[in-house]
Amino acid sequence: MSGQRVPVTVLTGFLGAGKTTLIRHLLQNAGGRRIAVIVNEFGDIGFDGSLVEECGAGTCAPGDIVELTNGCICCTVADDFVPTMEALLGRDRPLDAIVIETSGLALPQPLLRAFDWPAVRTRATVDGVVTVVDATALAEGRIPEHDPTPDPAREHDDPVEEVFDDQLACADLVVLSKSDLLDDATLATVEARLRSELRPTVRVVRSRGADLAPAILIGLAAAAEDDLAARAGHHGTEEEHDHDDFDSIVVRAPAQADLEALRGTVEAALGIEGVLRVKGYAPVAGKPNPVVVQAVGSRVELAFARPGSRTGEGLVVIGLKGFDRARVEAALAA
Repeated sequence: MSGQRVPVTVLTGFLGAGKTTLIRHLLQNAGGRRIAVIVNEFGDIGFDGSLVEECGAGTCAPGDIVELTNGCICCTVADDFVPTMEALLGRDRPLDAIVIETSGLALPQPLLRAFDWPAVRTRATVDGVVTVVDATALAEGRIPEHDPTPDPAREHDDPVEEVFDDQLACADLVVLSKSDLLDDATLATVEARLRSELRPTVRVVRSRGADLAPAILIGLAAAAEDDLAARAGHHGTEEEHDHDDFDSIVVRAPAQADLEALRGTVEAALGIEGVLRVKGYAPVAGKPNPVVVQAVGSRVELAFARPGSRTGEGLVVIGLKGFDRARVEAALAA
C-alpha cells in the first residue's frame, strides 16, 4: 500500500453493544490482510484487548494490537491516539487496515478531527464509522428515546442519550446487534426509530453476533474526516468535553462456588441503580482458569477463559456518576 493512505474503521457504540465480538470475527476472517487494532477502554484496567489478541494470531504482528486505558480516546487524542497511530503507520510491514474500537462512552467527533493532524492526515483516512447498536437495549428502553424538544426546565439532559445520539450522528453504517433475540415486529420498530435519527445515506444491517463479512465493515470509502459538519450530534463540533456523568471502579471479587453463584453476584450488581456494565475476569473455586464476564442490562454471559490466554484481575463496573460503589462491592463479594 505504498503511497496510499491506510483505511481506518472507527467502531463505536454504547456499552455492551458487541463491538469486540465484531472485531474478533473480523480478525478470524481477515483473508490474509494485515489489520491492526486499537482498543480503547473506559476504566483503570484493560479487558477487551486481551479478547481481541486471542483472534489476532496470523493476522496481527506483535505490536499491531494496542490497548489504551487512560480514559476515553476522544479525550486523549494528543497524548494517546496520535502517537499510537504514528507508531502503527511507521511499522516496517505496511498495514492493510486499522480498526479502532472506541470506549462505549466515547464521542466519535473528536477522534475524527484527529485525522486532520499532520502526522496522520497524509497517511490514513477514515474509511467509515461503524456504530454498533444493541437491539435489545433499544427495545427494553435501556437507551432512552431521543427527545427533539427537551424540557428546558431540566437541569441536565440524559447522558446516555447524549452519547448515543452522537454515535449515531457520526455513523456511515449501523450494525444492529443481537437482532436474533427479538421478533420481527419488535425489530421493525427498533429499525424505524434508528432510521428517524440517521442521515438518509446511512445503511442499517442486522447482526446475530459474529456473522458479518469483513467486506461489510471495511471498504466504505467514506473519508469521514472530510465530512464533519454533517456528523454533528448533541455536542456538535466542540473541541472539548468531559465524561463527568460516568464513573468506573475495579472490584477484585473472591472466588465463587460455581458459575451460577457468580451469575447471581453479577446480576445483583447490575440491579443497583446507576450501574450500566460489568465486565472482566472472576475466579471460580477449584477452576484453574478465570471466567470471562460480560454483563449489560439483564444479560449476563459467562465463559471460562482459554488456557494460556492473557487474563487480568478483577471486574470493571461502569455506571452513572454517583452510583453506590459500596453496594456494588458488597454485591460482588457476596
